[in-house]
Amino acid sequence: MQHRTVTEVMTRPVVTAQLSSSFKQIAHLLRDNDITAVPVIDDEGHPVGIVSEADLLRKAASLPDPEGRPVGHRLSLDELARADAETAEAMMSAPVVTARPGWNVVETARTMYRHKVKRLPVVDDLGKLVGIVSRSDLLRPFLRTDTAISDEIHQDVLGATLGIRPGTIRADAREGVVTLTGRVEERSLIPVIERLCRSVDGVVAVHQSIGYAHDNLGSDLEPPRLRNRGDRGHQATAHRV
Repeated sequence: MQHRTVTEVMTRPVVTAQLSSSFKQIAHLLRDNDITAVPVIDDEGHPVGIVSEADLLRKAASLPDPEGRPVGHRLSLDELARADAETAEAMMSAPVVTARPGWNVVETARTMYRHKVKRLPVVDDLGKLVGIVSRSDLLRPFLRTDTAISDEIHQDVLGATLGIRPGTIRADAREGVVTLTGRVEERSLIPVIERLCRSVDGVVAVHQSIGYAHDNLGSDLEPPRLRNRGDRGHQATAHRV
């Protein structure tokens, strides 16, 4: 059981621009390939920057209003310089943040969030461009079917990883929300099951109402619970994560 990797979700081959690519050449690349940004590579295939639609629109934003109306937002000196740029080298955003093919979708999403970028060029061990991954690519695992999610939990999480006998715990997925029911011997196993189920690609949330026979957690760690009537064990309260 493991998260999908960048290799599995990235786009390749990659549409690229050269440092010398002109404004209009890049505009054509974006339109003709229905993309919103293009990596800029050097002569050896290393990504050195990215030019996006926003970079191109900066030129339009720098133009005076044809009717002489005041400009609401004035561009900074750096923005004005990039607005006047004629080549990719002068208008691109740099340095470029990259990803590696073996990264999983979680660490890739965290890198995007940390650097506040919408896409990451993917580079090999030599730093050469091999793909590009976008935010929409990272959302692809959430398109997995409920059946695929349930099957992975039963087979990989409960079976192969935890060694729980088939039928002991039931995992039902609906719109990516997993509900766990059943009963285990020791209470301490319940948070482990929850954590591993949350890590399955495509899972949106986990609810559980798993009962237990023996409480092997200290009283200081005791969460709210409901007692199963007529049962010596206890029923953990269902909750969303």
